[in-house]
Amino acid sequence: MNGKSLFSVVISVLLSGLTAYAVVKYANPEAQQNAAAAGAAAGQNVRTVNLSLSDYPDFTYAAENAVDAVVYVEVTVTSRTQNQAIDPFWEFFFGNGQMQPQTREQKGSGSGVIIREDGYIVTNNHVVANASKVQVTLNNKKTYDAKVIGTDPATDVALIKIEESGLPVIRFADSDKIRLGEWVLAIGSPLGRELQSTITAGIVSAKGRQMGGDPSGNGAVKIESFIQTDAAVNPGNSGGALVNKEGQLVGINTAIVSTTGSYSGYSFAVPSNIVSKVVSDLIDFGSVKRAKLGISMINLDVIQGNEEARKELGIKDGDLKLSSNEGVYIGEVMKGGAADKAGLKKGDVLIEIDGVKVKDGAAVQEKVNSYHPGDKATLKIIRSQKELELPVEFLGESDNTGSVASDGTVMFYGASLKQDTDGVLVVSAGSGKFAKAGGEDGFLIQYINDQKVKTPKDVIDLAKKSRRSIFVEGVTASGRPGYFGFGKDE
Repeated sequence: MNGKSLFSVVISVLLSGLTAYAVVKYANPEAQQNAAAAGAAAGQNVRTVNLSLSDYPDFTYAAENAVDAVVYVEVTVTSRTQNQAIDPFWEFFFGNGQMQPQTREQKGSGSGVIIREDGYIVTNNHVVANASKVQVTLNNKKTYDAKVIGTDPATDVALIKIEESGLPVIRFADSDKIRLGEWVLAIGSPLGRELQSTITAGIVSAKGRQMGGDPSGNGAVKIESFIQTDAAVNPGNSGGALVNKEGQLVGINTAIVSTTGSYSGYSFAVPSNIVSKVVSDLIDFGSVKRAKLGISMINLDVIQGNEEARKELGIKDGDLKLSSNEGVYIGEVMKGGAADKAGLKKGDVLIEIDGVKVKDGAAVQEKVNSYHPGDKATLKIIRSQKELELPVEFLGESDNTGSVASDGTVMFYGASLKQDTDGVLVVSAGSGKFAKAGGEDGFLIQYINDQKVKTPKDVIDLAKKSRRSIFVEGVTASGRPGYFGFGKDE
């Protein structure tokens, strides 16, 4: 055997009654053929494996095709504060009421991804939230002023735009098809401008992760189903690209889990299917048109491993004899909602939406969030240990207005209302049009379009009569008079 041509030979352990196999790794075909002939002459079964650089992950194509479409984003946040250091002579003559506010500027930075040649760039909401100025620097070091087109705190996605054409872009991949163990690249500007266009590699270590919290800092209801990777991501990577080996966008890097504030082994990205739907809505409508299914759900693995939970839900032994713990148990179905109209019932187990398996609530949330109001899909459920398929048409926030939740509250443009002694109480403002217009938890509605209301039905009826705008008057949770309005049309 030629030592110069043979890199290594690994001989399997000989066991009584078994055939010995020689696993041989070669650098050239001639050595492979010679060893195969020698092994055959000795009566052995020989399996050969060719090794070359192509057997190892090579990210040059993905990196070179994606890096120019990832940008550095710098934001300026301007705040006004009262100057507490008052000259005593000023205070003597003019009093405390004459204290002049001071303007304070703070700088922040993140990353962004160019998704259209005419200057549309996706980033994170928490990168540009409250920014008074946004600037974008391309990989070629050209800098542009950017305009915020729209934001979606619920998914932590934002869309900004620069005035330029012919820009390099990253194409969207189908994040539903990404697989555990798949190689991915994170591209962005960790720790600031000095490290712009940094590329790190890792694998997809989990899908459908939920983290809790609110990176946007504004108390929005979060829609989370993150792709988890072990690609190194640090502050400044937020809003940057997570791409596959083809250089296609599979996610927007958003967060890390860390006890130190820097990378500790895991990073999280918003899936590209959610990002694509959100930015399309922001471009076309200026806001996100979110589909609603109208259910409350519990992860199946939680129920099957918790006897107390099954007892509380009234689930008997044998009710959930399924081949897998993947799926969600339907705890409640909102009356008048999309699920109710489709025939979904309490106690059903939802396992698929349009052929895509939903192993838990995060997966359901991710899939539903990819639809628009009015879109149709097929739900696969298990009822009484039998599989059924139910066609469903997704509703939107305005379509749910007037529907009654399981706790008796009435939906009103994303808010939950109930009757009170002096009007209609807002139990939860939600995250829809009502909240965006200024509605808040604990607000007491007393008038709709200048007409007195006493019940949620009064609110709904008067809103339906309005052709375009709805004006709300009442009392805030702090006891002060409050009023706001919003357009009726979606």
